Amino acid sequence: MTMDFAGGSVCTDAVHASAYIDGAWVEASGGEMLPVIDPARETAIAHVAAGSAADLDRAVAAARAAFPAFSQTPVAERHALLERIRALILERAEPLARTLTSEMGATISHARASHVALAAAHVRTAADALADYPFLTMRGTTAIVHEPIGVCGLITPWNWPLYQIAAKVAPALAAGCTMVLKPSELSPLNALLFARIVQDAGVPKGVFNLVNGSGPEIGAGMAAHPDIDMISITGSNRAGMLVAQAAAPTIKRVTQELGGKSPNLMLPDADFARVVPLGVTTAFRNAGQSCAAPTRMIVPRARLAEIEAMARAAAEAIVIGDPADERTVLGPIANRAQFDRVQQMIAAGMAEGARLLCGGPGRPEGHETGFFARPTIFSDVTGAMRVAQEEIFGPVLSIMPYDDVEEAIAIANDTVFGLGGHVQSADIDAARAVALRIRTGQVNLNHPGWDPHAPFGGYKRSGNGREYGAFGLAEYLETKAILGFG
Repeated sequence: MTMDFAGGSVCTDAVHASAYIDGAWVEASGGEMLPVIDPARETAIAHVAAGSAADLDRAVAAARAAFPAFSQTPVAERHALLERIRALILERAEPLARTLTSEMGATISHARASHVALAAAHVRTAADALADYPFLTMRGTTAIVHEPIGVCGLITPWNWPLYQIAAKVAPALAAGCTMVLKPSELSPLNALLFARIVQDAGVPKGVFNLVNGSGPEIGAGMAAHPDIDMISITGSNRAGMLVAQAAAPTIKRVTQELGGKSPNLMLPDADFARVVPLGVTTAFRNAGQSCAAPTRMIVPRARLAEIEAMARAAAEAIVIGDPADERTVLGPIANRAQFDRVQQMIAAGMAEGARLLCGGPGRPEGHETGFFARPTIFSDVTGAMRVAQEEIFGPVLSIMPYDDVEEAIAIANDTVFGLGGHVQSADIDAARAVALRIRTGQVNLNHPGWDPHAPFGGYKRSGNGREYGAFGLAEYLETKAILGFG
C-alpha cells in the first residue's frame, strides 16, 4: 500500500511524515516517531513524526499571519475553495478509504460509503451553508455582523477521523478562519492525505496547518495557546475536560463533541421485525465506535422474549473478518487500549448480573490475531449497571425492558450523556411526543436518512456547541453589533 501525502508515493511501512505548516511540508522537531498500528494484524504499518511545542508555535504563527487576509476573502472565493476540496476527496476516495481500513480497521465498504462519502458531504454542506449565510443583517438602524472568530485549534478523534476533520475544517474555512489541526495520533494517515488535498485545492499558505502529536503535548498546548482563539474538540469526556481546563486561563471559546450513551426507545406499536435488526446494526456500525451509537435498546417488557430473539439473530448474522474484505461487516476495534476497554466492560456486565444473550469476552472464533471483539448483547440491564451508564465504544448492546411509556422515557434520560437518541413507533405523533421529552441534542424517528444539515451536538456531559451545516458554521463566528449603521 502507498500513500501520497507530500508530493510523492511512499510505502506506509516507511512513512516518516512531517508537519504541514505555512503551506509547506516541514520536518517536525519533536524527535519521537509514533507507530500506526493495523488493528486487524497488530503490526505497525507506518510511523509519524510527533511535533513539539516549537512546531505548534510555528503553525499558530502561520495561521495568525494568514488570518487578516483570509478573513476578508469574498464568500464566492471561499465557496469555490470548498468545492475544490470536495472534488478532490471524491477523486481520491479509494486511497482514503483503504488508508482508513488499514489504520483504524473500518471495513472497506463502510470506509467508502460512510467515512469518505460523508466527509465529502460535510464539505458540500459547509459550502451550501456559506452560500446564503446572513453575515450582516439589520435590526432597525443596528447592523448585526457575524465575523470569523480567528485562529482555530481543531482536535479530531481516531474513530471517525476523516469525517470529523471535514466536519471541522470545512466550516472553519467557510467562516474565514485559519486553523491548526491535530489529528489523533492513533489514526493520523488519513489526515496527511487530507492535508495534501487542501494543498492541491489551493488553500492559501498559513490558512490550514497540521501538527501531529499526542494529546498531552500538542492538544494541551493548543488549548492553552494564547494566540488560538477557539478550540473545537471531538473526543472522550476526559479529553474534553482537560482541554476546557487548559483553555480557561485564555478565555477562548471551546466547543466539544464528547461521549454518548444513546437510547433507542421502541414504543409498543413499533414494527419490531424491522427496527430491532436495524437497531442492532446501527449500534454496531463502525464496530460500535460511534459516540451517538444507540447502545441502550429500551423495549416493552411484554415483548421482551421476541425482541431478544430478533436481536440475537441479527447479531449472529454479522460477518466478522478482515476489514479489507468487501464481505466483512464487523472489523476489529481500532486500537489495543479500546479493545481492552471493551473486554473490561463485557466482564463488568456479566459480573453485575446482566443476562448475556450472545457474544461475551474474548475474540471471535478464528480471529486469534487482531483486536476483534465478539458482537455482544445483554438483556435485563438495569440503570444501576455500568453497561447502562458508561460509554463502551464497541459492539456491545444493552436491552432494557420497561412497563409503561413514562418509565421508558425515564430510562432514556437516566444518563449523564445527551448526544443522540432514537424513537420507534407506527404512530408518528406518539414518536414526536416522546422525542420532545428525550434530553439529547439529536433524535431519530423510525431510522430516517442522514441529514448533514441537521445540527449535531450534546446536552449534559456530551459537550456543548453544534456541528454540521449552518449551525456548525455559526460556531466559528463572532457576533458584532454596530449601532447607527443604517
